Amino acid sequence: MSFTRGSDPVFLGIAALLFAVSVAATVAWCGSMAGMGGMPMPGGWTMSMTWMRMPGQTWPGAAASFLGMWVVMMAAMMLPSLVPMLWRYRRAVGRAGEVHPGRLTALAGVGYFFVWTVFGLIAFPVGVALATAGMQWPSLARAVPMAVGGVVLLAGALQFSAWKARHLARCREAPECACALPADAATAWRHGLRLGLHCSYCCSGLMAILLAIGVMDLRAMAVVAAAITVERLAPAGERVARVTGMVAVGAGLFLIARAAGVG
Repeated sequence: MSFTRGSDPVFLGIAALLFAVSVAATVAWCGSMAGMGGMPMPGGWTMSMTWMRMPGQTWPGAAASFLGMWVVMMAAMMLPSLVPMLWRYRRAVGRAGEVHPGRLTALAGVGYFFVWTVFGLIAFPVGVALATAGMQWPSLARAVPMAVGGVVLLAGALQFSAWKARHLARCREAPECACALPADAATAWRHGLRLGLHCSYCCSGLMAILLAIGVMDLRAMAVVAAAITVERLAPAGERVARVTGMVAVGAGLFLIARAAGVG
């Protein structure tokens, strides 16, 4: 999808600014976490400090820090594919007679990122529990490299599923659906929530890969963000999703083989 004549320069400027700030903050956060190093674990891998408390930090403080990082990271990763949908929504409510379409558009965006915030609230305790278990049971820690390969393999297979295709189609059609929505705050909020839910379902496999490989790995983050953006916006998005699936399946098999000591 491309922006055509009549695109709002203020809207695009704000979106570009938010994207630039979120990318800069994400890079800074990742650099800070990388500087702290990690904990070497049985099995030859290193546990990220993402799932640990800093000295003197409480668990609520650690959760708040993770959630702040998570929301900023989601903005950096999702804005490229979200902005066209919000732009189409803004145009739709403007045509419906809304005097201040920017307010409703912002509310829809907040609803979208609220869904991803809930996703982060779930991911943090799960990650902490798995990290704690790995530190307590060395046998479990040694199985992590194999498990990571399995997650990547299954996530790649999910890219070929009808479930993935259905939610991807809804994400790709969402901007067109916005044209029929009434221009009021409640509808804008629900529209943002709907976009966020379909997006989280559609991206669940790719996000599982990111969480398994390392949530603060900038290279993995960039690859996943690019895959999400292209499969949403490219004319042949479904084909892109399958190609991504093939790459992920191959990577999963490689990681499993390496963990098993093959090759």
